[in-house]
Amino acid sequence: MSGSAWTRAPGNAAAERWVTRAGCRTVLVVVPHMTAGTRLVEVLPLLRADHRVQVLFTVPALEDRWDGTEEYVRAWGGLLLPWHQVLRTRFDLAMAASYLEIDKIAAPVVVMPHGVSGPRFRRSPLPAERAAQPSLAHPRYRLVRDGRVVPATVLTAHEQDARWLRRECPEAADRVVVAGDLCFDQLRASLSLRDRYRAALDVRSGRKLVLVSSTWSRHSLFGSNPHLLDQLTAQLPARDYQVVAALHPLTWSIHGSWQIRAWLAKALDAGLRLLPPDDGWRAALVAADYVIGDHGSITQYAAALGTPVLLNPGSAEDVRAGSLAASVWRLAPKLRPDLLVDVQLRALAAGRPEDWVGDIAARITSLPGRAGALLRREMYRVLGIPEPPHEVQVSPVPLPRRVAVEGFVGGPP
Repeated sequence: MSGSAWTRAPGNAAAERWVTRAGCRTVLVVVPHMTAGTRLVEVLPLLRADHRVQVLFTVPALEDRWDGTEEYVRAWGGLLLPWHQVLRTRFDLAMAASYLEIDKIAAPVVVMPHGVSGPRFRRSPLPAERAAQPSLAHPRYRLVRDGRVVPATVLTAHEQDARWLRRECPEAADRVVVAGDLCFDQLRASLSLRDRYRAALDVRSGRKLVLVSSTWSRHSLFGSNPHLLDQLTAQLPARDYQVVAALHPLTWSIHGSWQIRAWLAKALDAGLRLLPPDDGWRAALVAADYVIGDHGSITQYAAALGTPVLLNPGSAEDVRAGSLAASVWRLAPKLRPDLLVDVQLRALAAGRPEDWVGDIAARITSLPGRAGALLRREMYRVLGIPEPPHEVQVSPVPLPRRVAVEGFVGGPP
């Protein structure tokens, strides 16, 4: 999407005569990168079947863009507006899971977290000396521009995060709303359907599913231990184990699908199932017997669900003191290179403690099971129209559309 052309869409005065459903409230979904998109796509079903609402999408024109984001959004089938058109159009609501460029949008913006960690413990890609600068670390840096509080609503999953934001940025205190964690609610609602997810992932009866999860950064599992997937597929007997990997979407964007598949060619040839960056990790987490991970969201969700977790010791440097990841890090065992992985997994299943699972879950959300209803209420409040009459049900996570990325064959996929 380039040049100065506009897309024919509701809100474009030149296209009004072509509009079939006139008078709809417009909702703009802002997707600067795939990580934000994967969280926003969970929320959009709350607007389905409402003929009063038109949903539109955009990818901000960043100086340093994330590769593949436009293609990712187009695959949803939504109407994608060029950024220059967005900057000259008013919308009734904008939904975001990132603070990038939201101050430029002519709409009340509702911002939600794009991971399980609260705003107090969000990692920064900046060098440590820059990320530690008060002006960059303070929440006001994200929430306020030119003396104006930008978001209409700042959603948090937990009351503790809300209290912290209100204290650190009092001018935005009345914008902070605790709305729970929709992803976690859906994961919990899916546990009774575990066999369906295992079948969709083609996990044969009698095999254990080992989900290997890596967030982004050089201290992530894949960043600090890049040969682990080769070792797992070599060590774990294929008759007993199925190894599935979920790499953070930003890892795919920064390195490219071709390169990821090239790096993992040996493991893929040995039977590794590599989940696509936009689909399948939630289903795999519900289906998993074990999770080998780092400090990322998937590992924290796994611990809260009671799935046995084994941690990559090389990720310790990215664990923030006081964070939920730090709690998981303190309680869960670390992967030992001097022991066979099979031995460690069997010991993990036999001896995992149950008493801390509830404590981890209680730190993810202070309003379990209520996120869908609270999110919908806030969206319709901002839109200025009544909510639909039907109750919001906690839906299970969808079955994966694609089971795995194709293996490396030397050329384009």
